[in-house]
Amino acid sequence: MKSVLPLATGHQVQLLQGGQAFFPALIEAIDCATHEIRLETYIFNVVAAGAQVAAALERAARRGVSVYLVMDGVGTPSLPPEWVGRFDRARVEWRIFRPLGRLGVLIPSRWRRLHRKLCVVDGRVAFCGGLNVLDDLYDPNHGELEAPRFDFAVRVTGPMVQAMHEATAQFWWRFQAASTARQSDFPAAWRALQEAVTLALQARIDVDATVTATVAHGIDHAVKAALVLRDNVHNRTRIERSYRQAIGSASDEIIIANAYFFPGRKLRKGLIHAAQRGVRVRLLLQGRYEYFLQYHATRPVYGALLEAGVEIYEYTLSFHHAKVAVIDAHWATVGSSNLDPLSLLLAREANVVVDDAVFARDLRARLEQAMTEGSVRVDAAVYAHRGWRQRFLDRLALALTRILLFLNGTRY
Repeated sequence: MKSVLPLATGHQVQLLQGGQAFFPALIEAIDCATHEIRLETYIFNVVAAGAQVAAALERAARRGVSVYLVMDGVGTPSLPPEWVGRFDRARVEWRIFRPLGRLGVLIPSRWRRLHRKLCVVDGRVAFCGGLNVLDDLYDPNHGELEAPRFDFAVRVTGPMVQAMHEATAQFWWRFQAASTARQSDFPAAWRALQEAVTLALQARIDVDATVTATVAHGIDHAVKAALVLRDNVHNRTRIERSYRQAIGSASDEIIIANAYFFPGRKLRKGLIHAAQRGVRVRLLLQGRYEYFLQYHATRPVYGALLEAGVEIYEYTLSFHHAKVAVIDAHWATVGSSNLDPLSLLLAREANVVVDDAVFARDLRARLEQAMTEGSVRVDAAVYAHRGWRQRFLDRLALALTRILLFLNGTRY
């Protein structure tokens, strides 16, 4: 199966489910850092596990590690004053990307958000996935949760780390350049940055340390993988195209777990055509009400999918926040991108694509368990006869979504 980006070998990719696995691995990497940490996240919430991550960044900066932290201005409008002071005293370099300001979401250009979750430590180990810096059992809008949020990330070593490092370093530099409006220095500064990144990576990547860390984290073989980014410049459709290519090549099975699912016409057709040619297609979607538009705008697309034979499961055990897929038991992706217009058309996103049977089997087993133990399958007959109020809210949300996209100058 060909990917949008060529899949290179030599990567070690460890699947991490939920904060229980993700945060200890992230904090361990931060505590072992000797030179540099670059962290990007949509939400940085300093409660429980989030406070532990913040404290680890503070410790790293105090021992002389360069720490660069970027948070999105919608997901994280501000930091608590206590942590502003602690970060500033420790010399953590932190920024909030595009705060909404007084007019907020009324300005369409401000809908373009930083939604990717990336962390690169010493140019040697990196993390990518759907998890924010937010405790699994806490939600800023809903308070304490009865069960952990359903989500995934990966820990990566090997050549892909350089691509992640370049992406985060480039974003930080562009963000800084835009903030200071020093555009005249762009060519020379960019060349200097590239040279510094190359030299730093050559100095920091320790093959023996990478192998040791890989074995210690239970990864015993290298896989074919690639980092797939989405931005509003050169990578506008990379993530969507990677999904569409994999779906179009599927011969046996497609499992997609996505928190906010409102795919465009081409993706919907791809799933329908796959089901019609005999591929078993299963979707694990959000079953709990979280946001009006995301919850209701998804439901109108169920009909055609169910009619084609697609199986839809709604996760109800807790909030579903995962953005992952497994296709034909060897192609898999884990990342930050939902299959909705905000992710596919407006936000900065990052996914890791892996072509490996062992990795795919692990992720597939976890998704099957979630469908079996924490979900309710959508019955086509029940869906077709849902009440008028539900239908009205669904159509209203769909219409509002299309209007908002139109105002942004986007067709979907």
